[in-house]
Order: sequence, then C-alpha cells, then structure tokens
Amino acid sequence: MKQKLLQKIADKEIIVGVVGLGYVGLPLAVEKAKAGFKTIGFDVQKEKIEMVNAGHNYIGDVVNEDLQKIVGKGLLSATTDFSFVKDVDFIAICVPTPLDKHQQPDTSYIRSSGEEIAKYLKKGTMVVLESTTYPGTTEELLKPILEKGSGLICGKDFYLGFSPERVDPGNLIYKTKNTPKVVGAIGEDALEVIAAMYRAVLESDVHTVSSPAIAEMEKILENTYRNINIGLVNELAILCHKMKINLWEVIEAAKSKPYGFQAFYPGPGLGGHCIPLDPYYLSWKAREFEFHTSMIESSMMINDRMPEYCIDRASDILNRHKKSLNGSKVLILGVAYKQDIDDYRESPALKVIDKLQSKGADVVFYDPYIQEYKYEGKMVKGETALTKELLQSADLVVITTAHTNVDYNFVQQNAVAVFDTKNVTKAVKNKEKIELL
Repeated sequence: MKQKLLQKIADKEIIVGVVGLGYVGLPLAVEKAKAGFKTIGFDVQKEKIEMVNAGHNYIGDVVNEDLQKIVGKGLLSATTDFSFVKDVDFIAICVPTPLDKHQQPDTSYIRSSGEEIAKYLKKGTMVVLESTTYPGTTEELLKPILEKGSGLICGKDFYLGFSPERVDPGNLIYKTKNTPKVVGAIGEDALEVIAAMYRAVLESDVHTVSSPAIAEMEKILENTYRNINIGLVNELAILCHKMKINLWEVIEAAKSKPYGFQAFYPGPGLGGHCIPLDPYYLSWKAREFEFHTSMIESSMMINDRMPEYCIDRASDILNRHKKSLNGSKVLILGVAYKQDIDDYRESPALKVIDKLQSKGADVVFYDPYIQEYKYEGKMVKGETALTKELLQSADLVVITTAHTNVDYNFVQQNAVAVFDTKNVTKAVKNKEKIELL
C-alpha cells in the first residue's frame, strides 16, 4: 500500500479531498490543485460550494486568479455530497474546533466529519486532521470513529495522521505554500506517505514527528507561548498605566536587544481562532492527568479581562470630559481581530462593544474591511464611511484594530477624544486628545 501511494504521489495521480472550506481548508485545497492534484472540497455550507464551483473567492489569502484558473481546468471542485470521499486517496479535515459555553473543547465538527468520511472510506486512503485540538484527539477520538464506521483497520487498510494548520490571515510573507509543515502519524509507513504528500505540494520544509500527539501538542505550544507572553505585556500595560510609564516605548527599547527577547504587544484582548482557544484545550486535557496549568490559566485570566479593563479606561477618559459612559456615543474603529483582514472570529472588539452597550453607551463601529458582523445570533451593521461628521459626533473614539488604511491624523484632528489600544497612532505628530492603552 505504501509503495503504491508513493508512486501515485510522484505521478500526481492522487485525488485530494479537503473537508471544510474556510480560512484553512480553501487555501490548502487551492495549493493541492495548483500542484497538479485533482482536488474535491467538501463543506456543509451550500453558499461556499456554489462560490468555489463558480470560481468566486471569499478568502483573503487565496489569489482570485488562481482559484478561477484551477476551477476552469477542472482541478478543483466542491460539493456537499460526502459520497465522493470514495474517490479520494488523501483527505484533510480542516473544520472548526471552538469552545462550548463552558469553555470546554467542542469537537463535534471533527466527530461529524469523521462519521461522514467513515461511511465512504476506502482502502489505501490517507486521512489527516489539520484542525487545532487537544493532544490525543487523532488517536482517541478520530481513529475509533473511522475504524467503526468503515470497518477498516488503521495502519493496515488506511493511514491516519495529524498536521496542524499554520494559517496567519493577512500575512504578506508566509502563506500555506511556504510555511513549514509539521506531520505526525500512526506508524512509520503512514508518516512517510503523508509527509510525501505535503512535500509534493509545499515549497517549505516538512518536519516529521513520532506521533500525532506530538504534532497536536506542538500546535498547542505555539499558541500557548503567544498567549502567555501577551498576557505578560497586558498585565504590564495595566501596571505601567498606574505608574505613568509608556509601555509601548518600553517594548521598543527592549527590542533593541539582539538576543533573548521577542516583542509582544498589549491590546483589548485576544482574537482569532487559535490563540484565545488553544490554552483552554490544553488546560482541559491536563485535568485528565490531575495537573493544574497555573501559568497558562493565569495568562488566560489576564487576557480575558482586557475588554473589561478597556471599558474602565474608556469610562475614565469620558469622566475627564465630564461625561458618563451611560448615554455617551462611542465609535469603535476596527472589529477585525487583527489588522488589514476581514476576519472577526473571537475578536475582542466585539466583546468591548457588547460591554459598552451593557453599560448604556451608544456604540457604532467603522471597519474598512467589515461592513457587518454577527454576534450572539444578531447581525450588526457598521458605518459605511469614516467621515468628519461621524468622528465629531462621537464622545469617544476607541481604536481596537490597527488597520493601516485608516488616516489616523484625520481621526485625531476631528475626534473629541481617542483611546488607542493598539498604538497605531504612533506616527501621529499631534498626540493631543490621544490616550494609549
């Protein structure tokens, strides 16, 4: 089975399946197809299927012309019909792994995808989970589902592995194709063929590890590392404000050291699909071993309270202008979770807005990339333009995303007061009316 798959990889005869056509799945499907492998995308959302089959792109990191070309050549198609799994030789699972209302892992998307795949899984197929999850998911959750539903045996009839996604929306340098890939699999043969499949597509290094659990923990480490360091600077931001010290200047000074320091920055909270969620996956799994992840949980507590801290700071600014938060108009600049993208998953700006409104503020938002967003089941529409009138009508402007295509000199000139939580106004010469986090 191994030699047959290696030959099919070399001859570009592998048919690829990608389950989940979101920020991870669609770029991966596009790269597989661009490399010459016929690719089928699977998703439960008909709108995405229709857009892919029409060559209409909806993900910022995918080049429109690339999508149109591979769809036109018949190298990429999409469907809601999982029976086409029977035609594929390699299938990557790229589905969401959110937290439930109790801040515990919600693996329902992995489970349901595995059950659908198992119905049509054939011998000789490579299955790879790319969704970020807790260590043990591939072997403890996905493997039994695939074996039970298909009647096949992992390692004998099909190969199974884990390769964590490393997608950074909006990154101008590192994309799916040139970001190093980590692969862990069940058995040496599985590791060899799955790694070979990625090497046939990517320009980057493929780093193999001895098990799926190693690869799963590696991904958790990447994002927990960032969570902890962001928690550190967020706590320092609160302290430095009390001490009347500019933390942003402190960080710039520390960056001058050529070794032993990596810069992280404070903000209104954590956003995106990974950093705010992954530490919860690890702390949840750790309880199975009667282990308390004290440092990780402390950083999570600090980061989780930043939206509330920003509300307190906003209230203080308004008080100095002899206004209360209740009844004041607050303009939020940016609801994306990071600069220059249209992704608002887990964006702290949404929590800031929700908390402002709960305290009686009249809140509006403007984001050059997002005209509306959905929060707790409700659609919220934004302002269509950042006008002089809009800025002057607000009692306070709170900058929660550091978009680079906003004229912050214009903002400073026309706003009554500005609370900049991202230090994006650092190039504005006139600092009057601007307060930094």
